[in-house]
Amino acid sequence: MWPFGPSRRQSQTPAGKPSRVPPDGQLGPRGEKLACRYLRRAGMKILARNYRCPAGEADILALDRIGAEQVLVFVEVKTRSGRRYTEPESAVNAAKQRKLRGIANYYLAAHQARVLAVRFDVVAIVIPPGGKPDIRHIPGAFE
Repeated sequence: MWPFGPSRRQSQTPAGKPSRVPPDGQLGPRGEKLACRYLRRAGMKILARNYRCPAGEADILALDRIGAEQVLVFVEVKTRSGRRYTEPESAVNAAKQRKLRGIANYYLAAHQARVLAVRFDVVAIVIPPGGKPDIRHIPGAFE
C-alpha cells in the first residue's frame, strides 16, 4: 500500500473499505461507453465513436431527430472520478469548442452533409469510487 494513503488505483469508501477505481486510461473509454448507452436510450442514433480527421477527434457523432428535422450532434464526453475541483463540463473551454467546430466543418465538407442542422452537446459523467455513475447531458452546450 502507498505510504501516504490510497493509491490512484485504490481508494477508500466511507466505510474504509477499498473500492475499485478504473485503472489509468480506462476512465475515459468507460465514460464514452456510458454516454453512448445514455444517448441511445434518449433516442439518438450513434454514427461514430472517436471520429478522427485532420482537424482533430470528436468523442461521439450522433443523429438526433427533432420533429421532422434530423440534427447532426457532435458530443464531447468528459468523465471524472469525482467533483473535487470542478465539474467535468468545465473542461470544455473555448479552445476545445473551436476544435469541435473545426471537426464539424471538416465532417460536413467531407460528407457533403451541409443540409443537416448541427448541434454541440456535452455529456458530463462522474463515476465516484464504488458508486453509481452520475450522467448529465447538456444539449446545445455551445454554438
